[in-house]
Amino acid sequence: MPQGKPAVTPEDGLTTRQRRTRPLLMLHTGEMKGKSTAAFGLALRAWNQGWPIGVFQFVKSAKWKVGEENAFRALDRLHQDTGEGAPVEWHKMGEGWSWSRKQGTTEDHAAAALEGWREIARRLAAEQHRLYVLDEFTYPLHWGWIDVAEVVSTLADRPGNQHVVITGRNAPQALVDAADLVVTMTKVKHPMDAGQKGQRGIEW
Repeated sequence: MPQGKPAVTPEDGLTTRQRRTRPLLMLHTGEMKGKSTAAFGLALRAWNQGWPIGVFQFVKSAKWKVGEENAFRALDRLHQDTGEGAPVEWHKMGEGWSWSRKQGTTEDHAAAALEGWREIARRLAAEQHRLYVLDEFTYPLHWGWIDVAEVVSTLADRPGNQHVVITGRNAPQALVDAADLVVTMTKVKHPMDAGQKGQRGIEW
């Protein structure tokens, strides 16, 4: 993509505008940190464009307060007060409808994750958000809690102009194949290699 221009123009019958504005399925995977951070950076751009945003975290506990959550909740309040930007909804395990991560078996957690996915599918059908951030969604797929084929089919058939970004390690190959953009975070160096723990403002 020299200077941001496509290397080829496909024979797909679409106009340049149609091709440029089609909804994307994006995947941030790999072993290194930065997958969620990149997705939230994308969400900032979406907020600035006035796109309603839905963030759905599948692994992090409700007790884990990440900096991005506080920032996006503040942006949602700013939108409510001034009309600037767009509404932001933030849902995670241990908070809200049926995702609660409570004491229980693996089967209980699998059922909760599946219901979380079902809620996202309902929202996609209703075109409720313009950007969906499915944070650490690869894990319940990798663990077999949610059917990969169903997810791929639902995302492929989503109506309207809804962008989806998925983060997490061990992305199933079917999801990689279905995505329009795939980034693999690869470690070159990490402070933890030298015994340094995570710190405020960097990890959370």
